[in-house]
Amino acid sequence: MRITTPRVLALLCAALLSWYTFQVAPDLADRERRAAAARADAALPPTTVLPKDEPTPDRPGTQTPRVSFPAAGKAFIGVFTSAGTHNFTEGAEFARQTRHRPQVYEFSADWATDHFEAEAINRVARRGMLPMIAWEPWDHTAEAEEPTLRGEQPDYRLSRIIHGSFDPYIRSWALGIKSLRYPVAIRFAHEMNGYWYPWCEQSNSNRRGDYVRAWRHVHKIFDAVGARNAVWVWSPNVSYTNSTALTRLYPGDAYVDWVGLSGYYGTVGKENYQSFDHLFGPTRTELRRFTRKPLVITELGATDAAGRKAEWITDMFRALPRHRDIIGIIWYQAVKEIDWRVGTSHASSAAFTAGASASRYQQPWGPGMTPRFR
Repeated sequence: MRITTPRVLALLCAALLSWYTFQVAPDLADRERRAAAARADAALPPTTVLPKDEPTPDRPGTQTPRVSFPAAGKAFIGVFTSAGTHNFTEGAEFARQTRHRPQVYEFSADWATDHFEAEAINRVARRGMLPMIAWEPWDHTAEAEEPTLRGEQPDYRLSRIIHGSFDPYIRSWALGIKSLRYPVAIRFAHEMNGYWYPWCEQSNSNRRGDYVRAWRHVHKIFDAVGARNAVWVWSPNVSYTNSTALTRLYPGDAYVDWVGLSGYYGTVGKENYQSFDHLFGPTRTELRRFTRKPLVITELGATDAAGRKAEWITDMFRALPRHRDIIGIIWYQAVKEIDWRVGTSHASSAAFTAGASASRYQQPWGPGMTPRFR
């Protein structure tokens, strides 16, 4: 072969590309991972050592009794951020503004883009927070492209879950959760009584009864692999005119550990002041007609548009001790159409700090604890 300048240059380029691909790029990626971990640690430092050799936690009565979380008479305060496990800055800001380190950390994972990643969940648990995954069977990126069609995604129709189209994906998560050896809350397909998600029976050509069948199908896969450390959180939106009746959507006590609710003071169209009891009370009464499972307010927030956010927070903390079945609340610390973050004013931060300082909210979470199921 005749040696020419172009051939020499091509060989040099190939060698440089190979060197970059196998030497430089992995080193850069590793450095970025270390830098990201350092940023996360600086924002919300780890506090907990995770278990290595102990068996997977099971339901109460099947092993040596553990401390329950939350204990009787206690309740937790958690936080839900849009950045999730990728960035703990908003969680740290919540802790700074309220002087309360959250005991539960909620984050979203959708079936189109998120695969099981043990280290992501471990990052939460190492910070002394029970991980709660809002596990969403859809492609959330489609919402940005066609907001008006967010509930219409035929690929994620409930019938496809029921008939096994996603079984390998579901099983990969079930096996992954099982491997973690500490409790992980699964808030699967939430706000199902509305119309705005593909898993709602009011959308996506879903049929009556499909939601319960899909929930039970997913739950049974977790049971089949022995993922008994999954804490199942069935979480509708607060009921409203034309929402689907909750009794029609409830999978049954054998398939649910905690009942959740989403509700906000100041959503579009409901700007008038509503107290905590006014917002959640009617749906709580509706729930208690068919289940006594512990209740978690899995999403809540308040607007400061009318300057009454601090008043609403004070009212919330005044109401909560009257409802012993509510074992925890999770504040939505994000901006989505409205700035729901707790620290929009000094007054709202101060109100939350005062309320969260009560002794009933002071029990830390640890990976060896057993979630309270009654």
